[in-house]
Amino acid sequence: MSSLSVAEPQEMEVDRRGESEESGDDETRRKSINGDMDPNQPPATNKEEESPVDMDTITLDPEEEDVDLVHCRIGKIEGLEVLQKAKTLSLRQNLIKKIENLDSLCSLRELDLYDNQIRKLENLNKLTQLEQLDVSFNLLRKVEGLEQLSCLKKLFLLHNKIGSITNMGHFPCLEMLELGSNRIRVIENLDTLTSLQSLFLGTNKITKLQNMDSLHSLTVLSIQSNRITKMEGLQNLVSLRELYLSHNGIEVIEGLENNKKLTTLDIAANRVKKIENISHLTELQEFWMNDNQIDNWSDLDELKNAHSLETVYLERNPLQKDPQYRRKIMLALPSVRQIDATFIRF
Repeated sequence: MSSLSVAEPQEMEVDRRGESEESGDDETRRKSINGDMDPNQPPATNKEEESPVDMDTITLDPEEEDVDLVHCRIGKIEGLEVLQKAKTLSLRQNLIKKIENLDSLCSLRELDLYDNQIRKLENLNKLTQLEQLDVSFNLLRKVEGLEQLSCLKKLFLLHNKIGSITNMGHFPCLEMLELGSNRIRVIENLDTLTSLQSLFLGTNKITKLQNMDSLHSLTVLSIQSNRITKMEGLQNLVSLRELYLSHNGIEVIEGLENNKKLTTLDIAANRVKKIENISHLTELQEFWMNDNQIDNWSDLDELKNAHSLETVYLERNPLQKDPQYRRKIMLALPSVRQIDATFIRF
């Protein structure tokens, strides 16, 4: 066999893409795989020490369609009736405690209430054209008050105190649902979301993969950092392309027989001892298996049918102790261009 000449590996920044990226700006991105905040994020402001401003001091343009009132120390939603042409309204990072006084904004398509002090979803029923709602980083305990939002396509409720998935029967158009970093224990009440394409449930208390049989359109499923011990309940997700299950208690790779379209499979930081039951995943491009218990080089044969495989993570497995670790991966999987966090150049 011909030898490979490998240049110095080039360090790269890792993008796990295991959580939704659309809720939050560059400064508040929640990109850590284990549910931690971005280390580059500035310290959170102590809102208890801030005093709200009077809305009379804020100038509003009646002709504006995209209204941006970010970090204005707004304490109460009021005086917005002049914004009859507004299609997007951002009130993120304020001191708002209650959703109110929005009934006249019937043209709204997007409403952003990220990072406030809201305890209840209410007074939204007049916003029947709303397509995107973000109430992440608040104090919500229930999903409620959204019955009239039948046009909703994206719903972000990340990092609240929601204990269960309820009241989801009103969103025939919903394509993305973000419920990460809550207190959810059971996947349930998703049967009517037949248009759903992306479901994010990372950093909850979920113990079982279940009740997803009707999600035929789902392409992205992220349930990282939960309490799952078995890969199951995925047989009807035939459109699935990205599956993120890192930081759970999984011991065996199984249950993927019908998920032949998978391009990304993340089972990092589990208790897996053997790479198996994935030789049929021929479209796989990224395979994350770091921080497990893989110790047999022959396991890589399971990946040989994935001719488009470009990225493999196997660090912090017993295999990594082999002095020829990187070289053996390259020989076994010649299509790979990135091993762990470094690119390889031939």
